[in-house]
Amino acid sequence: MNYPKFPENCKSLLCKYLTPEVFEALKDKKTPNGFTLEQAINSGVKNIDSGIGVYAGDKESYDVFDKLFDPIIEEYHGFGKTDAHKSNLNPDDLNAPNPDPDNEFILSTRIRVGRNMDNMPLGPAISKEQRDHVEASVVAGLKTLEGELEGEYYPLLGMTKEVQEALIKDHFLFKEGDRFLDAAGLNRDWPAGRGIYHNTDKTFLVWVNEEDQLRIISMQQGGDIQEVFTRLVKAIESIETKVPFSYSDHLGYITSCPTNLGTAMRASVHIKLPKLGADMERFKAITDQYHLQIRGIHGEHSESEGGIYDISNRRRLGITEVEAVQDMYDGVVALIEAEKALR
Repeated sequence: MNYPKFPENCKSLLCKYLTPEVFEALKDKKTPNGFTLEQAINSGVKNIDSGIGVYAGDKESYDVFDKLFDPIIEEYHGFGKTDAHKSNLNPDDLNAPNPDPDNEFILSTRIRVGRNMDNMPLGPAISKEQRDHVEASVVAGLKTLEGELEGEYYPLLGMTKEVQEALIKDHFLFKEGDRFLDAAGLNRDWPAGRGIYHNTDKTFLVWVNEEDQLRIISMQQGGDIQEVFTRLVKAIESIETKVPFSYSDHLGYITSCPTNLGTAMRASVHIKLPKLGADMERFKAITDQYHLQIRGIHGEHSESEGGIYDISNRRRLGITEVEAVQDMYDGVVALIEAEKALR
């Protein structure tokens, strides 16, 4: 493999940090799973418009290719090589009474985490047999869920048209990954080994073998952030009795995309802020203060519709889960106050 030629206008962190020297130092290295630098950077080389451009194939990638991953993690998360990550999933430590009991502003709340199985390659490097093993282990873990979390698992392979249409209607069904994930090797053997679980109330969902091996999602209408977080934690603890999660004291929960490391958590609300939306400077000042991200109604790279925005935590690594959700909660309270003041 030769040093890739990046165009002048390339803005990804891969372009910034894969210098010829770093490339020479890493190009012949392999992780114990046989994952190479060429595989790690393929997505960013093929997709010059990437924001990051690198994916890890296993936990070891972060050590073997540290000369590339470390500066990317430091720039994205403000988190250095000697820093340690701390986890706290105790709902009692969260102070989040419903900020919108009259459902005037918040349409829905959703908190999700990414998880991958310990001692198993990540999606970009996993074999078909290993992926099937992950699916079987996760399904065993899902069978431990009780009460409001109880539900059913739907494998994507051989899914009937009726089930497919019902899941699309609920916006539950995930599609084959985009060109970025495809180039990272995450779409191989599609749709084998993938599936979706949801509870009867449709307030809890698990995606199996999408970008991460598990995406565990708690959600509901309205703004009861505390309730959504509590349900999520209950599910994580139950699934973990059958599926040990990949974790490191330095990087927290291990994910294939370095942006999700640490808590691997995205806590978000869909919220109606038409007045603030017309005053983006003020809007941004509040979200920046609370380390939040503004997205359009359909997620990343989408526009707002009807003054509705998707607001979520930006920080994932070096802060606890409780702190990430508290950021989101405190920011939402401030946004609602600002919206009322503009009326």
